[in-house]
Amino acid sequence: MKESQKYAIVDIETTGHSPTNGDRMIQFALVIMEDWQVTKKFSTFIHPGKSIPLFIQDLTNITDADVADAQPFEMHAHKIYELLQDTVFVAHNTDFDLSFLQAEFKRAGLPKWYGKKMDTVELAKILFPMSFSYKLGDLASDLNIPLESAHRADDDALATAYLLKRCWEELLTLPQNTLEQLHKRSFRLKTNLAQLFFDALYVKRMKATETSDHVYYKKLAIRKMAPTPKVEHGTISYPFTIEDKMAYLRKGMPHSEERPQQFQMMDSIWHHLNAKSEHVIEASTGIGKTMGYLLPSIFYAMQTGKKVGISTYTSHLLDQLLQNEIPVLEQILGHPVKIALLKGMNHYIDVEKFEQMLKASDESYDETFTLLQTLIWLTKTETGDFSELNVSGGGQLLIDKIRKTELPKTTMPLYDFYARAIQNSRQAQIIVTNHAMLLADLVRHEQIFNEIGGWVIDEAHQFVQAAISQDEKIFSYINWKYLFGQIGNIEDEQLFYRMKRAAIKKQLVHTSTLQQVEKRFNQMVAAFDEAIHVFVRHVQQSNSMNKKELKLTAFLAELQLPTDVFSNVTVAVQRWIDEAQQVALQFYSGVEELAPEHHYIMDQWNYWIREFKLKISEWDEVFLKDENSYSCWLEMDRRSVPGSIQIFKKPIDVTQTITELFTPIREKCAVIWTSGTLSVPNNERFITNQLGIDRQVTLEKLQAPASYYAGAKAFIVTDMPDIQTVSQSDYIEEVAHAVTNVVRMTQGRCFVLFTSQDMLRKTVELIQESELLSDYMLFAQGITAGSRMRLLKSFQKFNHSVLFGTNSFWEGVDVPGDGLSSVIVVRLPFSSPDEPTFKARAQFLQQQGQNSFSELSLPEAILRFKQGFGRLIRSSQDRGVFIVLDRRIDAKSYGSQFIEALPPISVQKLPLDSMVQQLGSWYNK
Repeated sequence: MKESQKYAIVDIETTGHSPTNGDRMIQFALVIMEDWQVTKKFSTFIHPGKSIPLFIQDLTNITDADVADAQPFEMHAHKIYELLQDTVFVAHNTDFDLSFLQAEFKRAGLPKWYGKKMDTVELAKILFPMSFSYKLGDLASDLNIPLESAHRADDDALATAYLLKRCWEELLTLPQNTLEQLHKRSFRLKTNLAQLFFDALYVKRMKATETSDHVYYKKLAIRKMAPTPKVEHGTISYPFTIEDKMAYLRKGMPHSEERPQQFQMMDSIWHHLNAKSEHVIEASTGIGKTMGYLLPSIFYAMQTGKKVGISTYTSHLLDQLLQNEIPVLEQILGHPVKIALLKGMNHYIDVEKFEQMLKASDESYDETFTLLQTLIWLTKTETGDFSELNVSGGGQLLIDKIRKTELPKTTMPLYDFYARAIQNSRQAQIIVTNHAMLLADLVRHEQIFNEIGGWVIDEAHQFVQAAISQDEKIFSYINWKYLFGQIGNIEDEQLFYRMKRAAIKKQLVHTSTLQQVEKRFNQMVAAFDEAIHVFVRHVQQSNSMNKKELKLTAFLAELQLPTDVFSNVTVAVQRWIDEAQQVALQFYSGVEELAPEHHYIMDQWNYWIREFKLKISEWDEVFLKDENSYSCWLEMDRRSVPGSIQIFKKPIDVTQTITELFTPIREKCAVIWTSGTLSVPNNERFITNQLGIDRQVTLEKLQAPASYYAGAKAFIVTDMPDIQTVSQSDYIEEVAHAVTNVVRMTQGRCFVLFTSQDMLRKTVELIQESELLSDYMLFAQGITAGSRMRLLKSFQKFNHSVLFGTNSFWEGVDVPGDGLSSVIVVRLPFSSPDEPTFKARAQFLQQQGQNSFSELSLPEAILRFKQGFGRLIRSSQDRGVFIVLDRRIDAKSYGSQFIEALPPISVQKLPLDSMVQQLGSWYNK
């Protein structure tokens, strides 16, 4: 083999991201690695010629004092340049490190450095496609790579070197087929990874050893299905006494505390599972709800041989169950638990579609990258569930093309992951699923939950939202135009062009059929454009256009749309579908076996036919079906018409849908509903009524003891202005003033919760302009890039940080320990009266003679308020303050219900200045 490669692994710390704007290096580190061993290290502080910003000091722990005696970069430039000669440059994000270094070389009068580069972010994303995050610290933690001080160049460079070595070791574990396909496609990557893949392939061929851990579909290596653990039945008795429960719990959690409410929950669920009856349990934070239902469920399954179904709302909770709770349960029992996770078919990969896709040439970097990630993932995944894959937004387009959409024609093959999931569920003791999958059973031909002997519905308050989402239809102008663009006509050189060229070359499809399908396509696009033109004209003539907002919302019922122009679209799309299917029929019947590239073209053709079938069904639902039990509204931005048009159709009341699902279930087994928030003062049955639960079914409330909340305190600020009597800008100024005071007193680690994205944005902008929090890292939903979970992770990385969030941050996010010291509620979380879903539901209640404020608006707001408080105290050791800036909680008669909904904690009503003083003395204790 050729001479060993020499890698220079580099990391730098800087005062900012832009050398052209005067940012400078403050630390440089380099590690030389040869034969996968570290042979040299070099690191030095560098004087930046300016003071280091406070947030950089917070991030790196490098202060002005650390660099006071250091030399400027120019004094190190020649040595660093020399160290990089004849090496492959490696960094964790080469775009930043190398470009910054090149700018510094240029400033020091040195020529540009030339050589190969490798980015460990790009490499790790391919080789560890299931990692949640590709930040160096997160990867080091996942892969057990030592990293003493993240964001210090010397430690980061060494960790990056070990990450590179770990990636090499990972490559050598891959099957030869996978390595070959990896190398074949790697030349389109951004950095020089192809050589690394080739070296690994060379080693693999030399060793010529393959493990039996995989099955193969053609040349695709797929992880084998794990053997099913042996089922234990009737071997242990349910632990009725406190002593027995504690003995079990301590096997899995040695430091378990006795929690009477958790034991009460266990006994209650055990009783109702055996009685096959229905029950509702509101279990507050601190009770140990998940183990409270898991333990009796597994004992019931083991003693009776019947499965127990557990349904949750979010995939985050599903993962938490499988990764955290089930292993503890297995330790408690002393043997494996047979558990199956079951989701809808389109959550799983279709291996045959993926194999076809590999035969075609890639259309983009994102597509190449996602194909490589998927190749690796298939050798590792036990589930084939796409939620495990961490792909880019562009990669999602490819994922959507390889989703499972139909069952195999014959027997279920070994490589079919959906078939594996169904098989696992048939042999399982506990089936974990989500609300959407359970609701889908209503319309599924072969119901797969028939054999279940008892149901636990966790996050029960979200079952209503799941039912609404399940029946929701969304029309998007951009989405339709994207579909048209994928097919294209002959000039566009898209799929139709490629298909026609292949069909003519191989004489597979009649010329008249090709002409007809192109004609139908053009008619379909024309009919669609005409319908949208008519639609926009009606919107512009409506009363809604009199409003001054840039973003417009209007109910379709108010627009009085003509139906004929929308019916024309349905007819035109159906005609294209008929002709497109005729093309497919002739293509396949024209030859005994298609060439791989033609197979791929026709797979794509059939995929888009299916998409248009779904689209035309959605079109009819939105534009041609007028149903009183649904609300249908338009959202668009005046600055982008028709591009921004979206139309939403949602059911107003889903009680009947939920009742229809659970009536047959109630007849044969137990149904346990549980959540942390199911009731509100003065309206205990608010959620249970929406779920269609009989009033005779008991609602059991379990509250953690007062000692659990000993570290919590609530303040109500009494001198905030009334938003009705001051301008919005004055109110925002007061909010910004209050937030900055609280943050500076508690030194950050603060959530600020809003009900309006507009108010959030203006408050954050004002705080940034004032520079009163310039020492703090500010993360704002809708402003800072990234998903909700990414914002949360970023927030947790900094001691001095503030997170500004709206609706989705009121619940379902956990910041345990001292990572969160305060939650500020800017406005009581009432839904906006103009929000279309809320408006439609309120009108529906009023038509039935009910008060929409007391029956809908108030209880929804109190539930969100309770959930907002739930972010603060996640364990009995947590300390934190809950601050309400909305004076309505003190001034309005309903305000007492919000306070009553809080756990038993101290609630003080004070002017802002007094509250900040109290906060300071409490916080500094």
